Amino acid sequence: MTPEGLALLQDGARELALELTPEQLSKFEELYTLLLEGNNRLNLTALRQERDIVLKHFVDSLSCLRGGHLGGDLRVLDLGTGGGFPALPLAIMRPELQIIPLDSTRKKIDFVRETAVTLGLDNVTPLVGRAEQIGRLPDYREQLDRVVVRAVAALPVLVELALPLLRVGGQLVAQKGALGEEELGAGQQAARELRGQVTEVDPFRLPILGDERTLVVVRKEGRTPEKYPRREGVPAVQPLFWKAK
Repeated sequence: MTPEGLALLQDGARELALELTPEQLSKFEELYTLLLEGNNRLNLTALRQERDIVLKHFVDSLSCLRGGHLGGDLRVLDLGTGGGFPALPLAIMRPELQIIPLDSTRKKIDFVRETAVTLGLDNVTPLVGRAEQIGRLPDYREQLDRVVVRAVAALPVLVELALPLLRVGGQLVAQKGALGEEELGAGQQAARELRGQVTEVDPFRLPILGDERTLVVVRKEGRTPEKYPRREGVPAVQPLFWKAK
């Protein structure tokens, strides 16, 4: 990263009330290099410019820390991590978190695993699979403290995929763009169906860029009915209580 890129990262983090240590800055700098190298082989991200990667991957990932929902020694699954976001930035910033980056594409998970080892992030345990499958395994069903996701999927889809993974009292922390009332209403209904409750809707703008974001927090209030999640692909094609336009 250039000095300008490092300064941009620091400025963006400060707008989120976060201060990066020299060691953390060094890890982000190395992550940037590894991402560029990996992207040449694996097409991990459409972003190519330093400014875009710093703000739309690194700072955007750190915005999941808003509200203090990821504080403490928590077991956290990153749903649909792709090239490792927000998992890797969160692991750098919060070494006390035990982070499980989940993605169905093995080559992406292989990259995340190799990158975590190179960066010395021993709090990262990548996992290949789909949430519909993982949510039925005894090692993961209703075992996690948090599920984080940066996604374009509708809120009720994210709720159905995440809540079966959470222990009672756990939270889904979902970062979305601007959130309409209809989608929020469908997400609230889906949460109730899976024994959860939307407890926070936090609209904000991404530091420096000003892009609209909404952090939605869903708390798991009771045991999820056994019929959820539905079989692979169904939650996305037939979202609960939501007819996508």
